[in-house]
Amino acid sequence: MVTIKSKKEIELMKEACKVVALTYQKLEKEIKPGMSTYELDQIAEKTMRDLGAIPAEKGYNPGIKGVPEFPASICVSINDEVIHGIPSKHRIIKEGDIVSIDTVALKNGYNGDAARTFIIGKVPKETKRLVDVTKQAFFEGIKYAKVGYRIGDISHAIGEYVKSQGFSVVREFQGHGIGKDMHEDPGIPNYGKAGRGIRLEPGMTLAIEPMVIQGKPNILELDDGWTIVTEDGSLSAHYENTILITEKEPKILTIL
Repeated sequence: MVTIKSKKEIELMKEACKVVALTYQKLEKEIKPGMSTYELDQIAEKTMRDLGAIPAEKGYNPGIKGVPEFPASICVSINDEVIHGIPSKHRIIKEGDIVSIDTVALKNGYNGDAARTFIIGKVPKETKRLVDVTKQAFFEGIKYAKVGYRIGDISHAIGEYVKSQGFSVVREFQGHGIGKDMHEDPGIPNYGKAGRGIRLEPGMTLAIEPMVIQGKPNILELDDGWTIVTEDGSLSAHYENTILITEKEPKILTIL
């Protein structure tokens, strides 16, 4: 069931989303070669808690048999890791890496969700293009995040843009509605046919998140039950924001 948020609920969501934006502002200043992904996790958790929020990913239970609770405050995925990388004291960030971070903050009972891929030092032009295309895919998608369009219009725009750039979208994971729960209806794939799915209405809050692979779209899950990697070892990038459907243009809530 898709929830339409009231004005009060939207204001509460804006607070959670602001925490996410401020957390990325801090992470962008701090991330550098030689630091562990655990250190990033600690910085993010402290920032969120100092701002009166809870890191919603910490202890998250997906409700899937055999999958453990997520043990950290953020997901940190490096290079061929697509999503859900678990921070570790032993995972050290190096010059030339691309580091995708997914952050969800819970404040006053509502969630804000965003993802960013950071470039560490100098990388090949094609690596930078992957990161840029992933970000632009989000903006191509939200051109259709307006009243009267359908979810499939967003999905189609993202998938076609990524394909036009010679990259692949992840098909097994998708964007989603968001509010009191981290994951709400509707699901928002990064590919599909235009004109399909529910119609967009004012008050819907959506987390739209292109996950893009430099090579083939095939993925694998590691033995930790969480980390998703590309099957061919190619690089992957991730970009996400929580948005609000309004009477006019969509409002991005996780950008300051």
